Amino acid sequence: MQGWFFVGLGVGVGIATAAAWFVQRRQVRRVRAAERRARAAERMAEIGSMTGGLAHEIKNPLSTIGLNAQLLQEAIQEQELPEDERTRLLTRAKSLRRETDRLAGILSDFLEYAGEIRLEREPAELNAVLSELADFFLPEAERHGVRLRIEAAGAPVEAEIDVKRVKQALLNLMLNATQAMHARLRESGSASGLGGRIVGTGAAGDLILRAELGRDPDGRRVARMHVIDTGPGIAPETLARIFNPYFTTRAGGSGLGLPTSRRLIEEHGGRIDVHSELDRGSDFAVVIPLEPPAGR
Repeated sequence: MQGWFFVGLGVGVGIATAAAWFVQRRQVRRVRAAERRARAAERMAEIGSMTGGLAHEIKNPLSTIGLNAQLLQEAIQEQELPEDERTRLLTRAKSLRRETDRLAGILSDFLEYAGEIRLEREPAELNAVLSELADFFLPEAERHGVRLRIEAAGAPVEAEIDVKRVKQALLNLMLNATQAMHARLRESGSASGLGGRIVGTGAAGDLILRAELGRDPDGRRVARMHVIDTGPGIAPETLARIFNPYFTTRAGGSGLGLPTSRRLIEEHGGRIDVHSELDRGSDFAVVIPLEPPAGR
């Protein structure tokens, strides 16, 4: 019996030793994995810093190129040249300037998307914010044949926000909607209309701004600002990708407008909800929380 006791003791010690070895190995793997993640995060931060610096470095000489393209265009116009040659040279100079401006816009969008965001919150009445934005955007809406309307809430809708940043997010949504409706107008010439207070008139469709108070499914009070259009709508497979950086369905677009809008709103602790139906239009709802989540 004593011999069996020592045999059992030895087996137990062996099992305990093996278990301790496996635990130690698992801890070592976890530590190494954490170190790899930390190095990867540092590398990504370094790449992000380098990319932002590179964009700034490119932007300065690009401005010089754009200015010289403009001066070249003016110089060509002043030269005594055969008309066909003048036209050919002007076309090339205009193309150079146009592409330079487009690249500068892409860089600006990138720097806005990738840069640090510091919010300057202040109490704001959201109906007033939408009204100011509508006044600013009206000439653009009319130029694209879009009717702009404001549906004011019956009561004030107040939230503490960075007004400039929220306006920028909403403006990106409004530009997207306006361009989509204008593109459909060019293709089909059709437009639909809704009743309400008309800010501007047009044939491409309606762009509706609305503010309201509400609650999230968890009961938290929120403010919502809707950008609603009666445009072509968004296909489900496209809708799943619209907030991906550099994804765009529009020729010449940077693909950073919607991702930037989402980032600006998420910095407020909010989100952008989207509902869209083909041939009926889209509703982008900017949701701003008015109180912290339950349990915080």
